[in-house]
Amino acid sequence: MVRGRVYLVGAGPGDPKLLTLKAAELLAKADIVIYDRLVGTSILKIAPKTAKKIYVGKRTGKHEVPQGKINELLVSAANEGRTIVRLKGGDPFLFGRGGEEAETLADNNIGFELVPGVTSAIATPEYAGIPLTHRDYASSVAIVTGHRAGDSGKPVKWDKLAAAVDTIVVLMGIESLECIVKRLLEAGMSPERPVAIIEQGTKKAQRTFISTLRMIVELAKNNNVKPPAVIVVGEVAELGRKLAWFKKTFR
Repeated sequence: MVRGRVYLVGAGPGDPKLLTLKAAELLAKADIVIYDRLVGTSILKIAPKTAKKIYVGKRTGKHEVPQGKINELLVSAANEGRTIVRLKGGDPFLFGRGGEEAETLADNNIGFELVPGVTSAIATPEYAGIPLTHRDYASSVAIVTGHRAGDSGKPVKWDKLAAAVDTIVVLMGIESLECIVKRLLEAGMSPERPVAIIEQGTKKAQRTFISTLRMIVELAKNNNVKPPAVIVVGEVAELGRKLAWFKKTFR
């Protein structure tokens, strides 16, 4: 039996022009594309018209296709001798469950390749003019998930993070924003610590809000901020007021 090969590919943060050349090359010759919710239609159009496109997107509290089924789908498609592109928003190994899928493929002796993508954790703040590190303000960064998966045994240690790093980047955290702020304040972080929220980062609809830990929840509610959004906590968030180049929508 001739087995296919699976490519775990990062689709980038949203702007289709941030897709890597290698990702585009693999998409253009795929037999099957298995893609997530945040992958844009303009990126999917790169795949051949004959390619089978399978949506397996997830959002908070709702998984249209459980992860176990996605793993089975990758294995069965590879066993058919097909070329599969597993397309994930951002980078497959940063909160994209790419590690779990790669383990499944390795356990089933299926050849795979990993193609890094531009992660929203870096690109989205950059599109808002916010450097995650800066010689005057930040020499350390932590990237964390804003919600704990139901099957996860590794909750975020907010109390440790509050004192350990200069900049905290939170992905998938808007729906848990109030809880995150509470935990950081309980850990001793100043209520006046700058915070930025960038909604729909790198896309035409991008909106950026900059405030303080004390006021950010109210600001987000008043402006009906929705996922996808990236939260940046730290002094560097304030630089977004000065360095904004893509969109100026600060409150």
